[in-house]
Amino acid sequence: MCQAAIIAVRIWFFYEQAFMPEQLWITALLNKYFAGVANAILGIFHLHAPYPRAPIPNYVALQLVVFTLIVLFFAIVRARLSVDDPGKMQHMMEEIDSFIAKQSHEVIGHGYERYVGYLTVLGIFILLGCLLGVIPGFESPTATPAVPLGCALVTWFYYHFQGVRSNGFAYVKNFMGPEPWLAILLFPIEIFSHLARILSLTIRLYANMFASDLVTLVFFSLIPLALPVVFILLHIGVSVIQTYIFVLLATVYIGEAVAHEH
Repeated sequence: MCQAAIIAVRIWFFYEQAFMPEQLWITALLNKYFAGVANAILGIFHLHAPYPRAPIPNYVALQLVVFTLIVLFFAIVRARLSVDDPGKMQHMMEEIDSFIAKQSHEVIGHGYERYVGYLTVLGIFILLGCLLGVIPGFESPTATPAVPLGCALVTWFYYHFQGVRSNGFAYVKNFMGPEPWLAILLFPIEIFSHLARILSLTIRLYANMFASDLVTLVFFSLIPLALPVVFILLHIGVSVIQTYIFVLLATVYIGEAVAHEH
């Protein structure tokens, strides 16, 4: 019996090693030290990782990297805030905040200040997630469907919450149309339209970043010299554009949700 159990354990070990997805070095490091914690957290929600020895996938590990970078960035900027002698990081943060604030003011209008913080953090998170793919040993977490979907869902719930907060029950009128007799027809169409926004935000970001990562990887493997630099610059450009589009659409959705009828 003991011999059979040992053989079964060895077979399972080799099976797990053969079919376990490839891990980045940061993922392997996190799984080495925090696999037990991750499995315990999944167990709270009655979930089980397909590979208990590696419950943390690459995209989760990379999101933790992005989260850590954001926290460190804001901590350093906060510690070095100065009116008389602002540093380069403070100047950069002020430019980012000013850009988001100006865009929010133009799209949302009165009361836009309340939403600048969320839009700024959302933009920084997506941009860092996209740009992580140009660093050797990393990949873009936004090139995995779960990450854009998460950003889209958070944004979807956020702008609906702000709509209810700003307009109360009258927010439901946005789904009814101008005439009561149109409500039966327009309400399901509006619901479907708002749900489609989740799919639209997710696919747009995921597809562009997946394609950019794939093209960069292919040309690096074929010509590992000067030519891939062009595709790295292209990847950076795509990252900036996709971040801008995502944040702009989020701003538009918030503006529509919090608008008051006059």
